[in-house]
Amino acid sequence: MTTQNPEQIRAEIERTRSELSSDVDALADTVNPRNVARRQVGKVTTAVGGVRDKVMGSASSVGDSAGSAASSVGDAASSVGDRASHVPDAARSKTQGSPLAAGLVAFGAGLLVAALLPASERETHAAAAVKEKAEPLTHEVTSVAKDAAQQLKEPAQDAVESVKHTAQDAAATVRQEGQSAAVDVRDQAQDAQHTVRDSAQS
Repeated sequence: MTTQNPEQIRAEIERTRSELSSDVDALADTVNPRNVARRQVGKVTTAVGGVRDKVMGSASSVGDSAGSAASSVGDAASSVGDRASHVPDAARSKTQGSPLAAGLVAFGAGLLVAALLPASERETHAAAAVKEKAEPLTHEVTSVAKDAAQQLKEPAQDAVESVKHTAQDAAATVRQEGQSAAVDVRDQAQDAQHTVRDSAQS
């Protein structure tokens, strides 16, 4: 043990306290439940964005298919077809990003066009073609919507549980680190006090 004067010992104690304080602050910042939650929310947001992008792509293809089907029926009946061809465009703009609604609108547009047209052989074939094209799309849209809902449900539940456990672990870690740091500082202070006394008595 080297002999130091009391001022040097006090300075060393202060330096150790300062370092310990900044270490505890850094640890507390890392395990702060808000920061942990913010990181988890970022992960969930990224996952939701990926799912949303998949759904948006599906809505666009459904709208395009509905537009082409209604357009082919519109060619079969001139004036009624002209009015019906505008329905998918308006529906597409209102249902962008909602594949289930887009599928329902496409199906409804097909029914509307079929109801407005007289039942000639050519129109009957056109209506059958629209129905055949819309049916797989309706199933696909329903499947995509169910998959998207399931994919969103599980990550959200996992994120909530993860944040809960991380916050509990962080609180316990901070508590333990704080108690340990307090004991270390107290022990160092007592050692320094004994050293100062021993130096003063010598």
